[in-house]
Amino acid sequence: MRVLGVDPGLTRCGVGVVDVAPDRTARLVHVEVLRTPADQALELRLLHIGSGLRALLDEHRPDAFAIERVFAQQNVRSVMGVAQISGVALHLAAERGLPIGLHTPSEVKAAVTGYGNADKRQVTTMVTRLLGLEVAPKPADAADAIAIAVCHAWRQGPATPAAGGAVTPAQRAWLEAEASARRR
Repeated sequence: MRVLGVDPGLTRCGVGVVDVAPDRTARLVHVEVLRTPADQALELRLLHIGSGLRALLDEHRPDAFAIERVFAQQNVRSVMGVAQISGVALHLAAERGLPIGLHTPSEVKAAVTGYGNADKRQVTTMVTRLLGLEVAPKPADAADAIAIAVCHAWRQGPATPAAGGAVTPAQRAWLEAEASARRR
């Protein structure tokens, strides 16, 4: 499954594209951060990021689209920018008929690190390990976008062990959580 993940932001919008196999192994296809200057007119910022997302959707043709769910913060201006970019991104995904997943920051952190309150450094470290990257994706918006895409793919179905039956610690934790949820 190919998933395009978005960490929405008006100044920095992280975008990660990953291919995730049934055994939940993930491979990085593309990552970048779309940027706009803070002093640019809002409509031009939205246009720039929207055009960038459109080009990435067209180039990578994902099977699914995942985005971080907007959550309340103290900084209303920041929340507004995230909400506006989220709207543009969701529009573009819906226009293509893509299945869409909205994931909270704590869901994403729990999926990739096993801990819903993990910090950005821990998310970046786990994304780097999970994808076998030689260099950690930077800035954090890039790693977060990849984590959102991986989280979405992993939530789409049960984990299938790799050849030989070996599972990673993250896969084992996920299988245990799924089994626990089924028993309830």
